[in-house]
Amino acid sequence: MTDVAERRNRDRIARRQVDRFAERRAQLAATALLTLAELGVARTSLRSIAQNSEFSHGVLHYYFNDKFELITCCVRQYKTECVTRYDGIVASSVSADELKQGFGALMAATLRDEAKMHRLWYDLRMQSLFDDTFRVDVEEIDHSLERMIWRIVSKYAELAGVRVEVSKAATYALYDGLFQHALFRYLAGDAGAADVLDHNVQRLLDSVVGGRERLGGAVRPQP
Repeated sequence: MTDVAERRNRDRIARRQVDRFAERRAQLAATALLTLAELGVARTSLRSIAQNSEFSHGVLHYYFNDKFELITCCVRQYKTECVTRYDGIVASSVSADELKQGFGALMAATLRDEAKMHRLWYDLRMQSLFDDTFRVDVEEIDHSLERMIWRIVSKYAELAGVRVEVSKAATYALYDGLFQHALFRYLAGDAGAADVLDHNVQRLLDSVVGGRERLGGAVRPQP
């Protein structure tokens, strides 16, 4: 019995150590994200991040093997938070219009408030075309975003009583292209890009559900 108790105690200690290590990595990634978003993937190093934070180069190197691991950790963590926000809209919306308006408003808000963070994501995705180091992580993040968009569209179709006729991959490509275009316009100084994005996000939601013909023979809404 004593041996069993000792093993369990050692396991609990080991789990706590792993949890603390993961928590510390998350804290460091959150801090590093600001520098990464400002400098971009190519110009960022562990040393430049250390120079722009309260953490030493040695501390960063202890928790991350190199800048590539830190960058992917930062972007993955940020995109996970983004997915959580959109899932919140899906969970709380009780009507199709509420979901549509909330989706458009959140897209516009994240463009205004976090444009540099999104620029970092597209920077990383572009880098993955030339550097295999990032490819697996980028593909996993891309798939998580695709699933997120599909949950929104599926919920909208359910609430509106319509069919979704566009594939999951095509739907994601449409929204990704729409957001990327708005991001480029916004970063170039177009202050109205966010409002245009809000409008287009809502219009696209109606476009991907097969003309919005109501199931059960009800009235077809105006296009």
